[in-house]
Amino acid sequence: MAPDYTGTPYAALGGAEGIRRLVHRFYELMDTLPEAWDVRQMHPEALSGSEEKLFKYLSGWLGGPPLFEQEFGHPRLRARHLPFTITSAERDQWLMCMRQAFDEQIPDGPVRARLWEAVVGLADHMRNRPDPA
Repeated sequence: MAPDYTGTPYAALGGAEGIRRLVHRFYELMDTLPEAWDVRQMHPEALSGSEEKLFKYLSGWLGGPPLFEQEFGHPRLRARHLPFTITSAERDQWLMCMRQAFDEQIPDGPVRARLWEAVVGLADHMRNRPDPA
């Protein structure tokens, strides 16, 4: 019997297709907005691998198939990002791109509001260096 994702944020966003659209738009924005330059520089020139990893992570994080864990093990997000300097500035650039992707890809309503709160908390947790004085 196939897993039932009914009632999950994964289902509310349109399953794999909806999450792929969100992630693709997020990386398009990161790649093109000059205001996201610092966070873009943390990524490889080709974003396809990063896009695929974020899709897989969000799939499980949103209550769908745990694709990231099946392939890479526990996400350990903070540890995986420690090689990169992430201050409030990088967090804010990342959130700017994700906010626009949310606004364009997820209908306004309680699901989007709850998810946005969770995404902001996750992004804030990723800060690993003090802000410059």
